[in-house]
Amino acid sequence: MKAINYLAFSILLIFYSCSSLTLKPADFSWPVESVQKVDNDGNVQVKRYSLSFNAKNLYLTETGDSLGYVDKELRIIRGVDGYYYVTGNNFKNVYVFNAKDGALKLENKIEISDKIGMQNPAFNQRPPYVELNYGNVKVDLNKDGITEEGK
Repeated sequence: MKAINYLAFSILLIFYSCSSLTLKPADFSWPVESVQKVDNDGNVQVKRYSLSFNAKNLYLTETGDSLGYVDKELRIIRGVDGYYYVTGNNFKNVYVFNAKDGALKLENKIEISDKIGMQNPAFNQRPPYVELNYGNVKVDLNKDGITEEGK
């Protein structure tokens, strides 16, 4: 009987030690957006938050121009849920990325305008949303798109 109890206790201990540790709540948000110039090689570096990535494919997707990043800036903010929201002047979309395996993986492309690009877009934190301002328009975003509250 002792052997069975010892075996059961050992199995429970093994399963308990293998369970994942979760620390919550967690807030990943940046208090303000970061406006970053794209360098001549297409790289963007946000030193304050230790983030860097190459934006060539983003500009190619948005503009169809392989050199569309030259002398441009990107606007980047990280929401409460840890997703990165990225857009730029004359963009028609906001791109939502998630950090995965040493890369930024596109989670969603939120269409803002199908005709002309946004002029002077800006992000603000409005937990639990990210607010996008452009022209006289304000919309609330989450990783899935424009929220009902933000329409």
